[in-house]
Amino acid sequence: MAFVMDAHDREAIAHAAVANCGISGSDVRDMMLEALKRCFRTIRAPHRVEFLSDIGSPYTAKATRHFAISLGPKPRFTPVASPESNGISEAFVKAFKRDYVRVRPIPDARTALPQIAGWFEDYNENHPHSGLKWKSPREFRNVHQPSRLSGETGATPPCKAKYD
Repeated sequence: MAFVMDAHDREAIAHAAVANCGISGSDVRDMMLEALKRCFRTIRAPHRVEFLSDIGSPYTAKATRHFAISLGPKPRFTPVASPESNGISEAFVKAFKRDYVRVRPIPDARTALPQIAGWFEDYNENHPHSGLKWKSPREFRNVHQPSRLSGETGATPPCKAKYD
């Protein structure tokens, strides 16, 4: 599983999940495109946005880096063996496993895959965060950032995406 997360409001914007194989560069590029469309309703970032990921091959592939640059986001990578440098994503993975994956027995990945979209939706709508004053990502955004669209409110902070 891989995901794109807004570092400002902690919303999981896009995700990809596959069974019996790893996430591909194509999956990562699809997530980038989906994240830009959801954040800005366009396929180009209207201002500087960084995509932070680990150094896995789907993220560092030449095609993925060039694709990101062509759409506006700047690819950035965490140092090797440094999970603390991407703490928001690491915390999300821990919470997602604890609150969704391990809640009920799931025999295999194929059984889990159809449920993942619903888990992401529930996380975005209902999962409180201490860093968001115990609001869910969407509650926090609705209070502090009514629209992600750059310029729509005149004071919209940038969508800050992180990959993991």
